[in-house]
Formats: sequence, structure tokens, C-alpha cells
Amino acid sequence: MAINWLFALKAVPWSDVMQAAPAIVKGARRLFNSAHTSEPPPVGAAEPYSGADSDSVHARLNRLEVALQNVDAEQNSSAGLIRSLAEQNARVVEAIEVLRARTRLLLGLSIGLTVALVVFAIWVVTR
Repeated sequence: MAINWLFALKAVPWSDVMQAAPAIVKGARRLFNSAHTSEPPPVGAAEPYSGADSDSVHARLNRLEVALQNVDAEQNSSAGLIRSLAEQNARVVEAIEVLRARTRLLLGLSIGLTVALVVFAIWVVTR
């Protein structure tokens, strides 16, 4: 099972992910800001529903207003979730970049120590 995860992680083009992360964060913030600053679309001049009395029209209007408020609340929570996910993605990409830098450093140190060990072994054998 661990091998499948390793294979999946190796298949991900991390350089592309890291290059795209800032644009994703900016896009998510733009989406979040537009969701909070957008004004409702103008209501067209609609003729009143003539098949019911004024009480049922008011009840229908109240139900529509409640439904609209629910949709607006759901949209705001979705926009917040998208923003949160984009920020988490950016943090993950930053952490991956730190890990890549550490891996490069450790690789360099390992190569240096291996060379030093080989030189030391040759020195011991020739002495």
C-alpha cells in the first residue's frame, strides 16, 4: 500500500503544482472577494401573479426571500471553504519546497561524506 502512495507522489509534477499555486491562491481570493462584494442582480419588472389573493402572494414572496437567504448563506460558506482550501494548498506547496531544499542539502552532504569515506579508505589501504 505504501508503494502505491510513493508511486502516486512520484507521478505528480510538483514543479507545475508549485508554479501554479500562487495563481490558484489569487484566483480563490478573487472568487471569495467577488462573492462577498457582488450585488444581487437587478430584479426585472415582473407582473404580479394574478391567480391568487394578496395573502398568498405575500406568503410566496416570504418563502422566496427565505430561500434566497439560504442560497446566499450557502454561497458564502462555499466561498470561505474554497479560500481556506486554496490557502492550505499554498501552505502545503511551501512545505514541499522546504522539504525539497532539505532533501537536496542531505543529498549533497551524503555525496560529500561518501567521497570523504572513499578517500579515507584509499588513504588507509595505501598506508
